[in-house]
Amino acid sequence: MSTHEHYMTLALELAAGGIGAVEPNPLVGCVIVKDNHIIGQGFHERFGGPHAEINALADCRKKGFDPAGATVYVALEPCCHTGKTGPCTQVLTEAKIARVVAAVQDPSSKVAGKGFAKLHQAGIEVVVGVCESEAKRLNAPFFKHAKTGLPWVIAKWAQSIDGRLSWQNPPLHGHWISNEKSRLDGRILRKRTQAILVGVNTIISDNPRLTIRIPETIIDRPPLRVVLDTHLRMPWDSHLITTPEAPTLIVTSRHTVQTEPDKVSSLFSAGVDVLAVNEKDRRCDLADVLSELGLRGIQQLLVEGGPTVLSAFLKDRLVDEVCIYIAPLILGAGGIADLSAALAGGGAAEKLSNVKIQTLDQDVKITGILNHPDR
Repeated sequence: MSTHEHYMTLALELAAGGIGAVEPNPLVGCVIVKDNHIIGQGFHERFGGPHAEINALADCRKKGFDPAGATVYVALEPCCHTGKTGPCTQVLTEAKIARVVAAVQDPSSKVAGKGFAKLHQAGIEVVVGVCESEAKRLNAPFFKHAKTGLPWVIAKWAQSIDGRLSWQNPPLHGHWISNEKSRLDGRILRKRTQAILVGVNTIISDNPRLTIRIPETIIDRPPLRVVLDTHLRMPWDSHLITTPEAPTLIVTSRHTVQTEPDKVSSLFSAGVDVLAVNEKDRRCDLADVLSELGLRGIQQLLVEGGPTVLSAFLKDRLVDEVCIYIAPLILGAGGIADLSAALAGGGAAEKLSNVKIQTLDQDVKITGILNHPDR
């Protein structure tokens, strides 16, 4: 590993500290090096807060070091525009930084090389492409949305060892397949996203709240709750209508909006938004849904629907990442909703990359990326 790669790896590790707190902003870490010693480091800690470069410079000065002449290692091209914070290129210039080593260019239209140009104009040396693939993998949702306008889609489900997603007759202790620790982990995953999607059948059968609910955690920006409801069968007493904990969006067909104007008007009156999309195979066109959600600024979408919704997203090759909780159960005839059966005959076999395996008490969590080489 070269010196550049060593320090950039540290910057990427720092960046990961912002997972679940900065989205839809990118994950960025920064390390400041002078005379082969780290004199400051930081990362983008929360949405709307100081960027990684600002925090690293503050850390540097807090320790009594002068950043003039130092090299800055940063996971993403420094911004050059004023948003919720000022431009990092200006701050780096004023600190008299000698060199900026960036992992990758920012793909967003507001930056896209303009930050590097500003640094060059200020006489700062720029090196780009150190640990580029690792940086792109870390910020894959940000890159996808910036380049395509579409959300990064995460499909999440819990299943038994034999692939069953639910009980035929739920036991007295509850209908869950996964354990309590896995369910908490799933709510932590929700915190990373800007929207959670299910089908109306899930609402009818389970009446979920689709909120985060992490102990001792204040949620400033709860994810949008999205329901696919082609024929507007949403129960009026469902938590998604009666509770104001998070905004709710009902996605239905254009035909239904035209034929059920009173229902649409009542939903709006109840504080629920309604989105009309095209139909495909007598259901909401998922590609149309993703396009509309992308326009609304949804960068990461968590699909938590039942087997019908999950299989539809997988068959249409719209899933980017999977998160599967496997419980130590063999349900056999006592289980229903076999996702494998729902997928029979649809799509080619796919191999996950960037696979991570974690145990949560006796459950096993598997996550991975679907590469979709034909996209």
